[in-house]
Amino acid sequence: MKITFHGGAKTVTGANYLLEHNGIKMLIDCGLNQGGKYAEDLNYQPFNYSPSEINYVFVTHSHIDHIGRLPKLYKDGFRGVVYATKATSDLMEVALPDNMRQIQIEAKGADHAALFEQEDIGGLMSLVQNVEYDKSFPVGDVDVVFHDAGHILGSSIIEIKWKVAESVGGQEFRKIYFSGDLGNPPTPLLRETEKIKDADYVVVESAYGNRVHEGRDERRQKLTSVIKDTVDRGGVLMVPSFAVERTQEFLYELNNLLNENKIPKLPVFVDSPLAIKMTEVYRKNSGYFNLDTKYLIDSGDDIFNFPGLKMTSSTEESKKINEVPAPKVIIAGSGMSQGGRILHHEARYLPDPNSTILFVGYQVDGSLGRKIQKGDLEVRIMGQTVPVRCHIENLASYSAHADQPNLLEWVGGSVSFNGGEGRLKKVFVVQGEDESSRTLANLIHERYGVDAVAPVTGQEFSLD
Repeated sequence: MKITFHGGAKTVTGANYLLEHNGIKMLIDCGLNQGGKYAEDLNYQPFNYSPSEINYVFVTHSHIDHIGRLPKLYKDGFRGVVYATKATSDLMEVALPDNMRQIQIEAKGADHAALFEQEDIGGLMSLVQNVEYDKSFPVGDVDVVFHDAGHILGSSIIEIKWKVAESVGGQEFRKIYFSGDLGNPPTPLLRETEKIKDADYVVVESAYGNRVHEGRDERRQKLTSVIKDTVDRGGVLMVPSFAVERTQEFLYELNNLLNENKIPKLPVFVDSPLAIKMTEVYRKNSGYFNLDTKYLIDSGDDIFNFPGLKMTSSTEESKKINEVPAPKVIIAGSGMSQGGRILHHEARYLPDPNSTILFVGYQVDGSLGRKIQKGDLEVRIMGQTVPVRCHIENLASYSAHADQPNLLEWVGGSVSFNGGEGRLKKVFVVQGEDESSRTLANLIHERYGVDAVAPVTGQEFSLD
């Protein structure tokens, strides 16, 4: 077994890992690079392997930095099988066309040919086969299991097992686990991240590998305070939000705060056609929710609807938000302010000292969101210079990513297995910026005595 890192190495986005074993070629994820022109230009480069030779793709979850180049893979010759949970494939059917439209806009401005077309999405989706959690299935001469990652709806940890030898006691196997993106438990909607205990190798994300999230109680208190303060100032609360998970979780939290009279009733707008469509997918896949959320739904509480909430799908409805006097809350995509309707609201309200922008997700280096978050006094939006005078707030614990302690605990399960006689041989730390990846790799080595490395793009390792 051999692994090569073709993306997601010392960078948060662009996850793309190639496994090769006995003539079989398997990809784990094929994501879009995000965060500035250099990252985006990488998406148009040829793959460093032949797409037509890839036999299988395993999709950890439906975020664009994990699936965004799959239609290009199909366009360039891939005709194998794509494995994903049903919820992931449902979300992909909504996310990929929306992503295509955004890419086409960017490509036109950068004088690029289209990365892929609608027919490539259709062709790709025809290759998808749905899998259930915790059920092993054979692929060539390896066995694969999808486990619940608790990150977003349908997200998965992927376990791959292969035989390495015959012995007197029977067959000897090795296992590698790909974390995808791990959840930030306890999440309001989803089940806990499944633990692992018998890994020989681990590929683990590190978006927050050098940070610790605030606690859930502290998070609710801070959100309550941010809303109340913005209301008292008569301002607008802008929330750049990812269409999958962050928007749904934020609505769930607002619903609870209103039910408990913790915050005043005020207009709340979800100004994102994609987030609205994704919320409908959540409604249809409630079987992935945790027991508490199922109980709320069964009791008649529509967790994605409450007094004052308005979903604005059309452009006309979006424009009418401006006519609603403050205070109000506007939740809009994209989550890193790299496009979407949030740009129009930021251009209007970033200069307002009474308003607030609240970041509830990771802001990749080079993105507009990161520039605002770090305190730039002015930013460029849609070709114009916009001063930043509003309040800037962060709630990292709304991130769907595990923080450093949770990442360490998850990896450590394969060290403490069987009374400390775990078989973990090597950990590959990926999907984080350079400092975050190196910090987590060093901590894993120091704490567990296990070889841990933050690979670079193109680096190859033998797993036997």
